[in-house]
Amino acid sequence: MTSPRVRKIADRIHVVVAEMLERRIKDPRLGFVTLTDVRLTGDGQQATLFYTVLGGEEERANTAAGLESAKGVLRSEVAKQLGTRTAPTLTFIHDALPEEARALDEVLARARAADEAVAALRGTTYAGEADPYKKPREDEVGDDADVDAELDEDDAPK
Repeated sequence: MTSPRVRKIADRIHVVVAEMLERRIKDPRLGFVTLTDVRLTGDGQQATLFYTVLGGEEERANTAAGLESAKGVLRSEVAKQLGTRTAPTLTFIHDALPEEARALDEVLARARAADEAVAALRGTTYAGEADPYKKPREDEVGDDADVDAELDEDDAPK
């Protein structure tokens, strides 16, 4: 479990690096990169930054090379912005979570399609009645209305 101080520093590192990648780093190898998470060790010495890249394997490799070359500039800016005694070393790791989520969605879609195919073969007849809930009979409703009318006549002042 991380302390609130470590979490706050990690959030600040996230903001600083994201702004630097957006505004100041002009490396053409960097693709459409998004920082997804920053994890900082308890002593604040190492920061692991997770990122995703829009595109294929080539864009991912180019972005990894661009981030590796910009690591020094990013670390010096993080040190300046944080104002702490030591600047954490930055490690960039490609976040595989979107690909794993996409693969899981595909598995769920295949399972849903298989379930629908089994349901189509099985048929859709009900084991009992189509509507299993009890409803009042029509003749009972009419009798209650007559009784209510008779009660109203008896309660009327004479």
